[in-house]
Amino acid sequence: MSTVTSFRWLVIPDETATEPSRDLVGGKAWSLWRMRSLGLRVPPAFVVTTEACAAYFAEGGLPDGLADELVSGIRMLEKQLGRTFGGTERPLLVSVRSGAAISMPGMMDTILDLGCNDAVEAALAAESGDPDFAAEVHRRFTGFYGRLVLGCTDDLEDLPDTASVRAAIAGDVDEMVPADPWEQLRAAVAAVFQSSRSRRAVAYRKHYGIPDDLGTAVTVQAMVFGNLDDDSGTGVLFTRNPVDGTREPYGEYLQRGQGEDVVSGRVTPKPLTDLHERWPTVHTELLEAADRLDREGKDAQDIEFTVQSGELFLLQSRPAKRTARAAVRIAVELVDEGVIEPAEALSRVTADQIRTLLRPEIAAGAADSAEVLVSGVAASPGVATGVVVDTPEAAQANPGCILVRKSTSPDDVHGMIAAAAVVTEQGGATSHAAVVSRALDTPCVVGCGTGTVESLVGRIVTVDATTGRVYAGELPTSAVDESRDEDLRRLTEWAEGATPLQVGTDVAVEPVFDADTLPAEELGEQLPDIPSGTKTVRGAIFCAPDGVRAALDSGVDAIVTAHRLPVLLAAIAHHRRTS
Repeated sequence: MSTVTSFRWLVIPDETATEPSRDLVGGKAWSLWRMRSLGLRVPPAFVVTTEACAAYFAEGGLPDGLADELVSGIRMLEKQLGRTFGGTERPLLVSVRSGAAISMPGMMDTILDLGCNDAVEAALAAESGDPDFAAEVHRRFTGFYGRLVLGCTDDLEDLPDTASVRAAIAGDVDEMVPADPWEQLRAAVAAVFQSSRSRRAVAYRKHYGIPDDLGTAVTVQAMVFGNLDDDSGTGVLFTRNPVDGTREPYGEYLQRGQGEDVVSGRVTPKPLTDLHERWPTVHTELLEAADRLDREGKDAQDIEFTVQSGELFLLQSRPAKRTARAAVRIAVELVDEGVIEPAEALSRVTADQIRTLLRPEIAAGAADSAEVLVSGVAASPGVATGVVVDTPEAAQANPGCILVRKSTSPDDVHGMIAAAAVVTEQGGATSHAAVVSRALDTPCVVGCGTGTVESLVGRIVTVDATTGRVYAGELPTSAVDESRDEDLRRLTEWAEGATPLQVGTDVAVEPVFDADTLPAEELGEQLPDIPSGTKTVRGAIFCAPDGVRAALDSGVDAIVTAHRLPVLLAAIAHHRRTS
């Protein structure tokens, strides 16, 4: 076996550290470095690099030298915090978090509260004065480890205590969670590496065209406890609204919770105003940090945070996943704010996103007399009609259906990709279902209440995820006019100046090639041959990115279409790739 001597590359905080390579340390650790360099409060951490992940798969296990690196990293955390990993006084617990170079929210594993065992639980109880808190930490960790490391498939979330979680794990996989924290740590790092090749991660990368050998770094970070007391909690803040793009804080807060509670959707948190009411000074500090990260990042940010006994800690900041509508609004507004130039704004909006915006909407008056079956939080706008299914496998087998779940998890992603819309009983606007649906630009309504799955499965419904309502049957829709949208108009104006291609309904320059006049048998999966010397093309096939690329490569000067902006953006993207 080969030996690489430095898998533990980055230590946070390190006042002397230069900007790390995102490819090496992953986006999560890079964001910690960035926040720490701005003077913001983050729990100390160290990072196992993506090189270690590559070596893990090449060698079939943790590579030589990595175990020693993990010990060195933990010793650093112990020294900074005056705590001991596995100690019976002032114990140190850590989170073990994945982090690829390209953000893949929720697709890989994170294990919280690692380092807990019976002795550590007793030490936490003595230190906090709250045996119930210590027992809850132990129960949570046992469940995380049993599910993500040992592969237990039983539902462990609602079991009342550690003993019942242990029994469920043993009954399912006939294994026990080790008491040795070092054994826990090594196995957890390996499990996070393995999660980079999970079914859900593979499906996500395939959908977004992300390289399949990307791997992941692993961030090992000192725990802060949002579930410690009434002055503690956890939340997610978007610096701009990820649904419509308006310049306003958008987020949720859960008192006495950990981050997994918010993201999983199993608990519905409260609006961010709840934090303001409980801790106005912490809320102000959070908004000031968010504004700085937004300005420094020159983009809308998705920020995870924890409050421990009234003290704010930032855990991650990354460019926010957003709907197509939000992408357009944010790009235009950043130009107005003087943060980016129009050319950069055009690179932040894709042709597919514009096509999403131009999807039909419920026709005026059509919903007035329609039966509303359920309603909830409009998490990702859009309209979709289809038959309701209640498993991701059924959704994958029936593309275009409506996937309805109690809540979604990363294991549902393949079904979410196939579904035309997603509806959940539980969760809020920052839950897994909401975030992933926004990334997919799939209509999504969350928090519709208990019994939603049972009442909808098998029915044909229309989901209006702009209003948060689900209607019985199929409702009529109407087309959207892009010329009436001021943001789209401005993007179109900038795009026309960025490419010589003429696009519109009245741009025909002879000779013209009209693909729509070809016999159906000549329009298979391959693009039609464009005759030499053609100056203009028309037809639906030339409005898609592949058709735009083919037209440009053939030297055409104009494309005839009613929707101009998606074609212009596809042309600009092609020029960018080939120049």
